[in-house]
Amino acid sequence: MRFASLGSGSAGNCLVVEKANTRLLLDCGFSPNEVVKRLQKLDLTPEQMTGILVTHEHDDHAKGAFKFAAKYNLPVWLSHGSLKMCQRYIPESALIQINIIDSHTQFSIENIQINPYPVPHDAREPTQFTFSDGNHKLGVLTDAGSSTAHIEQILTGCDGLVLECNHDLNMLENGPYAWPLKKRVGSRLGHLDNQSAAALLAKLDNSKLKHIIAAHLSAKNNRSDLAKNALSQVLNCAQDWVGIAQQDDGFAWRSFN
Repeated sequence: MRFASLGSGSAGNCLVVEKANTRLLLDCGFSPNEVVKRLQKLDLTPEQMTGILVTHEHDDHAKGAFKFAAKYNLPVWLSHGSLKMCQRYIPESALIQINIIDSHTQFSIENIQINPYPVPHDAREPTQFTFSDGNHKLGVLTDAGSSTAHIEQILTGCDGLVLECNHDLNMLENGPYAWPLKKRVGSRLGHLDNQSAAALLAKLDNSKLKHIIAAHLSAKNNRSDLAKNALSQVLNCAQDWVGIAQQDDGFAWRSFN
């Protein structure tokens, strides 16, 4: 199993998880044409995709998912609440196979086992996921304002982890956002800051961890070195061992093999 990112941040998010011929997109916040261009950098084509999972309805995660699914005949998986809020993205007369998931019920898509879990975020029914091929587990957590005991239970023991480090608390407090937006981002239903992400990471069993990626960094309220420093201190590793999911080009393939 391997994984890569097409981009991560408020301008659009999309992660690729691959096992053999099964290739899943997690979120699709870019236009179909932009997804095609970004897939090419990973030597992939839309026709090689198996399906799309959508975490929640916000533009940077869902606005391109249904157009891409309709254009390339891909099924979509998402929660009932997310589907209700994503109606505006679904092209008229589009014939898309939509699969409603329960955020506490595991399921499989071909070669990949998927464990969904609910997260605290200001969306209708936001769901994040772990992915497994039976040998390795990839955990993904973005767009969560705070951690929970259930999140920590789900993410413990991962071989790879994509973890939100959205903002630095001082940069957010002193940054350019209007006060209502600062309050929203920093709330328990907003986004994880560097230190909260580090505190969550410290509660996990990281003994099998081979890849750690800081994701969904704010362009105005965070810096890569601050995120790397927060996570590396927990793992007692070099800062450069912590990867960054960039907005413009995500990150290249990471493999467990």
